[in-house]
Amino acid sequence: MEQYLEFSANHPILVSALLLSFLLLIFSELRRKSRGLTHVEPQDAVKLINNDAVVIDIRSSESFARGHIVNARNIPMDELDPDHNKITQLGSKPIIAVCDAGMTSTRAVDKLRKAGLESVYGLKGGISAWTDASLPLVTGKKTKS
Repeated sequence: MEQYLEFSANHPILVSALLLSFLLLIFSELRRKSRGLTHVEPQDAVKLINNDAVVIDIRSSESFARGHIVNARNIPMDELDPDHNKITQLGSKPIIAVCDAGMTSTRAVDKLRKAGLESVYGLKGGISAWTDASLPLVTGKKTKS
């Protein structure tokens, strides 16, 4: 224990940086917990899809045509409106928002949750994580839009 105190006395900047990092980590985790679960891993997304969740692909039409999740609906982010007819028809079904890398879907999830939809999730890592998990994509045609 004396060695720790001696190290702290000799290196106050390092110890301060460590404590600050620790406090930032705790703060970000508490903030994430207070917002609720907003992202799901690809394997958890498959479970939700099997239990009647709807996948909304918020990428561009070109990206969607190159490859998308089976039965995904393409609604580009700039056209995403919580009052959109395609979204209001979904009722209380869970919604999974998908983008390229998981960043844009965070904004979509926030937008839809602020509009009152509760079971909205983003695919963590986006389509990249989906393909990394060796899950199938449909290419060349749109299934639903």
